[in-house]
Amino acid sequence: MDEENVVKVIQETESVSGPSDTYTFQAETRRLLDIVAQSLYSEKEVFIRELISNASDALEKLRHLFLTGTDMTEKEQSLEIHLATNEENGSFILQDYGCGMTKEELIENLGTIAQSGSKAFANKLQQRDDVEMTAENIIGQFGVGFYSAFMVADKVDVYTRSYKPNSKGYLWSSDGSGSYNIAEAEGVARGTKMIVYLKNDCKRFSLKTEVEEIIKKYSNFVGFPIFLNGVCINTIEPLWTLDPKQVTEEQHEEFYRFISHTFDKPRYHFHFKADAPLNIRSVFYIPDRAPELYGVGRMESGVSLYSRRIVIQTKSDKLLPEWLRFVRGVVDSEDIPLNLSREMLQDSALIKKLKDVLTRRIVKFLHEQSRKDRVKYEEFFKEYGVFLREGVVVTNDDHMKEDIAKLLRFESSSEKAGDLISLENYVARMKPVQKSIYYICAPSRQLAESSPYFEALKKNDVEVLYTYDDNDEMVLHQLRKFDGRNVTSAETYLSTSGESDDVDDKMSDNESLSQESSEELAKWIVNILGKQKVADVKVSHRLSSHPVMITVADMAAARRWLKIIKTAPHAEQFETMKYDIIQPTMEINPRNDVIRKLHSIMDSDPKLAKLVAEQLYDNALISAGLVNDPRPMVSRLNVLLEKVLQPL
Repeated sequence: MDEENVVKVIQETESVSGPSDTYTFQAETRRLLDIVAQSLYSEKEVFIRELISNASDALEKLRHLFLTGTDMTEKEQSLEIHLATNEENGSFILQDYGCGMTKEELIENLGTIAQSGSKAFANKLQQRDDVEMTAENIIGQFGVGFYSAFMVADKVDVYTRSYKPNSKGYLWSSDGSGSYNIAEAEGVARGTKMIVYLKNDCKRFSLKTEVEEIIKKYSNFVGFPIFLNGVCINTIEPLWTLDPKQVTEEQHEEFYRFISHTFDKPRYHFHFKADAPLNIRSVFYIPDRAPELYGVGRMESGVSLYSRRIVIQTKSDKLLPEWLRFVRGVVDSEDIPLNLSREMLQDSALIKKLKDVLTRRIVKFLHEQSRKDRVKYEEFFKEYGVFLREGVVVTNDDHMKEDIAKLLRFESSSEKAGDLISLENYVARMKPVQKSIYYICAPSRQLAESSPYFEALKKNDVEVLYTYDDNDEMVLHQLRKFDGRNVTSAETYLSTSGESDDVDDKMSDNESLSQESSEELAKWIVNILGKQKVADVKVSHRLSSHPVMITVADMAAARRWLKIIKTAPHAEQFETMKYDIIQPTMEINPRNDVIRKLHSIMDSDPKLAKLVAEQLYDNALISAGLVNDPRPMVSRLNVLLEKVLQPL
């Protein structure tokens, strides 16, 4: 330990110089001590947080007195908080050089509940026979930080001397059982010094490593230096309190690593401050990588809630929606209503408002980044797109849902492979006559562009978004509308559009089945497949190269339903009736060679025609994504191959 730090170690300079007077705790205070010791706090370690908070308040008050020119002694005394651990005698010591207390203030602050509402609280206690009382019953009526020491202490000694000129020093001492003693003392520095003699089962709080960990967890960002055994340990600044323009990248990296307990660098960082509708000071980070996507497991919320630089909740799940669980950071708000132990949030409406404000600001920030640096944002989207998709699906607010959807990126039929566009880009270049946004869900671009559904849209020069993930389809299906336009799958478009099916006048009669022959073939296919498999077979002129396609009223919903029943109990019961439920329509292309030849063998070779019709139906189901397992058709394909290879 260097010389500078040695002089900062807490010194034992106090000694009793007068007689000791005994006082009795007020009845309500005795009952409060029981509650604090037995049931108020979920973790005993928070007594350190509470005592440091009290010390910080005392220093803050003194600093205010300095600024107002109040007459006092020892103005040069440092505004610091000192802690010391003594493993040998099992004690914990805290000393501040704040405003201190007079004898009257000692009695008022430590011997009674000196806050408004205390009598009402005492009356409530008198009406109860049991010792336990929930924190909600005493929320916001008074502060009990000091009494938390009795959760861990056999005895507490408090040396204090007021900032007021000519003030005497005093020793306040109690074991918390019902009375306390006050005696004059010499050698007492201005401020307050607490010696907590720990219970046998709480000796861990006399270990330096344990106390240091607790301070960093709860109190690292209080507004004054905290020294532990002579060494300042809160050296990282609370960046959310600083001017963003004055914070360096190195400071952001250090702070991010401290709060996230990682060693990487943040991909993005930004400050957010507001005074209305809530007082908010915050700083947020987006990690370079999302651990959840690499087999680490579901991420916890990474944003901590502070009030006046003191931790209220680490990794709070109340501040942001779950889909933003990848965000790391700190939110500090003086407007947050807390319960007595600072461990629970009270006003659910206010917390919901805070959550809404923060969520909208983060979404806005991501929008700004997408415009500022497209390449960097697209790299972010590739890493975090799964979370944004989740946000669209789970968000109930339509306006927020659309704002999140603006962050999504897709490949498009109008762009080269690998290039991404937003829904806003798509809408901006829609033709005036186009009413909907169209997309195709396929495993790859090649399969999307070979789809019969894309073929029909391409024929009308309509841009189509490509989605390669099943989740994308669910997201767009849930979105439904964007910028007043319907978001529609290509398959659904074909099943509901009013596009004319009139035969192209330029098509030669020799290149197409006649209307009569086409309708004859359609009726025959219905009989072959049966109503259990197909609701209807109709002649369509929307296809160019494909012989057939399947249309369903809501293709995305049909695909999800088929996947669900596949893994459902008694799934075999649905197998024979699944297509009867989703009611697919089969459309045939009378200009396609396969369809024309099928018509020609319909009567001459009915067995082969039946095999071809069934295979065309299954092929169409596969193209529509309505077949979970294509293996059952292998036997039919083998028969067809055998017939094809037979000598002519």
